[in-house]
Amino acid sequence: MPVPDPFREGMARGWKTRDGSQLDSDLTLEADVVIVGSGAGGGTTAEILSAAGYKVLLIEEGPLKTSSDFKLLEADAYSNLYQEGVGRMSKDGAISILQGRAVGGTTLVNWTSSFRTPAPTLEHWAREHSVAGLSDAEMAPWFEQMEQRLGVAPWRVPPNANNEVIRNGCEKLGYSWDVIPRNVRGCWNLGYCGMGCPTNAKQSMLVTTIPATLEQGGELLYLARAWRLLISGDKVTGLECQAMDNRCVAPTGRTITVKARHYVLAGGGINTPGLLLRSDAPDPHGRVGKRTFLHLVNFSAAQFPAAINPFYGAPQSIYSDHFQWKDGTTGPMGYKLEVPPLHPALAATIFAGFGQTSAGHMAQLPHTHMMLALMRDGFHPDSPGGNVELRSDGSPVLDYRLTPYVWEGLKRALHSMAEIQFAAGASAVMPLHSDARYMNSLARTRDQIDSLSLELYRTRLASAHVMGGCAMGENPQMAVTDSLGRHHQLRNLSVHDGSLFPTSIGANPQLSVYGVTAKLATQLAARLKNP
Repeated sequence: MPVPDPFREGMARGWKTRDGSQLDSDLTLEADVVIVGSGAGGGTTAEILSAAGYKVLLIEEGPLKTSSDFKLLEADAYSNLYQEGVGRMSKDGAISILQGRAVGGTTLVNWTSSFRTPAPTLEHWAREHSVAGLSDAEMAPWFEQMEQRLGVAPWRVPPNANNEVIRNGCEKLGYSWDVIPRNVRGCWNLGYCGMGCPTNAKQSMLVTTIPATLEQGGELLYLARAWRLLISGDKVTGLECQAMDNRCVAPTGRTITVKARHYVLAGGGINTPGLLLRSDAPDPHGRVGKRTFLHLVNFSAAQFPAAINPFYGAPQSIYSDHFQWKDGTTGPMGYKLEVPPLHPALAATIFAGFGQTSAGHMAQLPHTHMMLALMRDGFHPDSPGGNVELRSDGSPVLDYRLTPYVWEGLKRALHSMAEIQFAAGASAVMPLHSDARYMNSLARTRDQIDSLSLELYRTRLASAHVMGGCAMGENPQMAVTDSLGRHHQLRNLSVHDGSLFPTSIGANPQLSVYGVTAKLATQLAARLKNP
C-alpha cells in the first residue's frame, strides 16, 4: 500500500499554491506578511503569524517536491533539492556547501539532528555581541515548544554500525558521548534522510508548519527567486521576484511583485545577505554578509573487519562533544564529532578520487566508516569566518578564508577521529587528504597526519551549516538586526533564520533556528497588532 501524501491531499482540497514556472504573465500579489524562504526560519514564522490571523505569503526559490517524489535516488535528490544542484561551493571552490533548495528548505534534506543552542554560545553572544533576551533560561521554553511541535527526542533505536563506532571508541578512551535527538515521528530507519523522507516521518517544514500555514489560509509561491527589495527611506515598499523554470535553473522572464505590511527574510546564511546586497539595503557600517560561518567539516575514513554498511539506518544518532568546550569559548578551536551516511554518490564525492583509486574506495564501501568534525568557528579573533559577496550575475557566493588557527583545529580533529576509530576496532584509518593513504596503526596514522601539508584543495572540506552574515545584536555598528530580528535601518523588515547568529553555534543548527524564530515570530505577531 502506498504511503499517503498529505501535502498533495491538501492541494486537492484547495490550498493556495502557485508554481512560478507556469506563469504566462507578470503577477502582483499582496499579503500582510511576506516571508522569503520556506526552511526552518520561514516555516516556523509562517505558522505562527498565520495562526495569529495574518495573511501570509511564503516564497520559495526551489521546486515543490513531496513524499510522492522521493524515490531514494541520489541523482534525482541532489539535482532537485539542493542549492545550485548540489554544486554550491565557497568562492575558491575549496569547500562544498550543502543547503536545501525546495519547499521546506534544508529541513527537507537534513539528517534530523536537533540540538538546543549550547549555553556557552548564548553566553558568548550576550557578552561579546550585545545580544539581549537569548539566555539559556530565556530560550528554554521556546526550545521546548518547538521540540514538542516537531517530535524532537533522543533516538531510542540502537545506533547503526556507523554511529556505533563513536560510542565504542569513546567508551574505550573514556571520552564523553551521547545520543542525538532527532525530529521524527514513526521513523522507518531507512537512512535516506538526505534525499527527502518518503514516509513523511521526518518532521520537516514540508509536513508540519507549511501545511498548518496553508490550512489557515496562507499562500505558497514556489519556483520564484526573491531578487530585489524595493526600498524608500526607512521602509520596504515591495519585493520583486523572478519566476524560475521548472528546473530552477534560469528565470523565465516573468516577474512577481509582492506588496506587504511586513517583510521577513529567511533564505539562510548565504541567500539572505545576498538579497540585501542586491537590494542596496541600508548598511551604514558594512555588516551585511560579514562574519558568515560554516562549522567547517573535515573527515576521517576507516576500514573495519566487519561490515559497517554506512548507507543504512538513521544517519546520525551518536555524537561526542568531548573536544567541544574543553578550552572554553576563546581557546583553541573546539569541534563536535559525528558521522555522515555514505550513500554511493555522496561517498564518491567525499573521497574525491578517480580511476582505480576511486574504484577501490567504492569496492570497500560496505566496510567503510566515516567520521566528521564540526569546527566551532567564530569565537576567536583568528576565526573571522567569511564574507558573502555577489557574482557578476547577482548570485551570492561565500568567500571563506582559513587562518592558521583554523588549520590547527582541523589537524587536532584528524588526530581525535583516528584515535576513536582505532579504539573502536578499525583495521586502518585515512584522513581525507589527497596525499593520505590508509595506515594500519594509530602511530603510523598520527605520523601521517603530522606530515600532511594541510592546505586548500588537498584537504577535503565541506559544510552543511551556514550561519551569520546578518548578525543580531543591540549595537548597530556590529549588527544588521537587533535582538528581535528587526533590521536596524528598515522598520518593516525582519530576519528570521540562521544568518542572525553572531558566530557558529557548535551544534547542528536547525533547532536553534526553530527556537529563536519561534520567539521572534511570536513577538512580531504582537507588534503587528499595535503598529
